[in-house]
Amino acid sequence: MVDVIWVTMPFLLAGLWITIKISLITILCGSLLGFVVGMLRTVGGWAVSTTLGLYIHALRGTPFLVHLYIIYFVLPATGISWLQLEAFPAAVISLSLYTSTYVAEIVRAAIEAVPRGQSEAARSTGMTALQSMWYVVLPQALKLMIPPMGGVYVIIIKGTSIVSVIGIAELVRAGEHATQRHPKELMLIYGMTALLYFAYCYPVLRLARWAETKFGSVRLPS
Repeated sequence: MVDVIWVTMPFLLAGLWITIKISLITILCGSLLGFVVGMLRTVGGWAVSTTLGLYIHALRGTPFLVHLYIIYFVLPATGISWLQLEAFPAAVISLSLYTSTYVAEIVRAAIEAVPRGQSEAARSTGMTALQSMWYVVLPQALKLMIPPMGGVYVIIIKGTSIVSVIGIAELVRAGEHATQRHPKELMLIYGMTALLYFAYCYPVLRLARWAETKFGSVRLPS
């Protein structure tokens, strides 16, 4: 058993590093895109909100694996050169789009949870709509976004396991390769894989909890 752990761990750690890279890039890009989409759904008017709502429901209402296949297999079949993506960027793009839909709904819900009277009071002091959003609404809404964001990020980290289907040697793929070399040690190898996922996800949850405690919960006046 010790020999298997000693031989397998470097491969699992290499897979974990790829998982970390994919998830961090995805979280950054997906959060930025989701924040923009959520903001536009709130302030962009009926047409913009409806269009972006269709985008969100279309992605959330279909499996992520389908999105991955479309970006990696279907789009290159069009023959357009800039759509010929390798596995890593295809995985990052598909995961980022998927992440953005959840972040967008969190942003929208948090902004709408701030009473309208807050922005109206700010406007009455001479602030523009943009100033009211930036200085009054968003500081309160950001505190409401922190708890659900942590949960979404952990889901995305675990969701990186799906990209193994297009040949990316992330953590699960590395574990599968290890089981092929040591077929009698399935429980041990997959247990090590699960432990590494836990070692990555648990600090993320603790960080989200710390941020929630650090910045404090917001009490919204009625």
